[in-house]
Amino acid sequence: IPVVRMSLTAAHTRLELDESTGTLYIKSNDGNEDKRQEVSVVYFRAGYSPADYPDGDDGIEWLSREKIERSRATKCPCLGYHLAGTKKVQQELARPGTLERFFGEGREADVESLRGAFAGLYSLGSDATPGDIDALRDALSGGEGRYVLKPQREGGGYNFYGDNLVKKVRENVMEDPSTKELKLGSELAEFILMERLFPPQQKSILLRAGLIEGIGETISELGCFGTIVSTNDGNILHNEYAGFLLRTKFSGVDEGGVASGFATLSSPSLC
Repeated sequence: IPVVRMSLTAAHTRLELDESTGTLYIKSNDGNEDKRQEVSVVYFRAGYSPADYPDGDDGIEWLSREKIERSRATKCPCLGYHLAGTKKVQQELARPGTLERFFGEGREADVESLRGAFAGLYSLGSDATPGDIDALRDALSGGEGRYVLKPQREGGGYNFYGDNLVKKVRENVMEDPSTKELKLGSELAEFILMERLFPPQQKSILLRAGLIEGIGETISELGCFGTIVSTNDGNILHNEYAGFLLRTKFSGVDEGGVASGFATLSSPSLC
């Protein structure tokens, strides 16, 4: 199977969309249409970070993404599923009444069971509720250790904890001296406030690249993979569990990304 690695920047000029059929092509170097290659699958190795769109919100990388999304090529992930994995969508799913949309009548017990597994998730945008503001006040009034401030990013290294959380929030919040009402700055809208989890600790030996990184108290996080395939009109063809990933880090480390060097890969058999 031919594979072509291409940045979103290069895709702006190298990809061509047939508006009548939705076919996505890689242009030939000499411009000969007979030598174009149709693209069947687009796998996004990048596109999850603002750094992957250096030309800005209206730049050529976003135009490339739009071209790909409008094509009939299979996207992994398509924009909808990409957004479904963001912290903001997770926070919205935790709001009362939201999960009920995805379950039929008589499934209240299932909904409550699922919601019971959620940590507290609070909006810091224009849609913030009184409950969200109460959680923010708690974090600013000595309870910062119970929360983490998370942006719409993955991979570790972008969260705010403890004093850094308080500093970041205070830089973007104004309090009315007469009413004590908190006014949230627009920059906070890109974050959510999340209840911090405290997994059980276990003494472990952590290895990286075959070498002992250290010995001490550790905590672990289990993530489950799923695979989903759907048509462009939302018909689900495949939706199955597809394995897991266990990350382990020293208990004193706040961040948890493996690729960013904060955690190591592990196995439930070792815990």
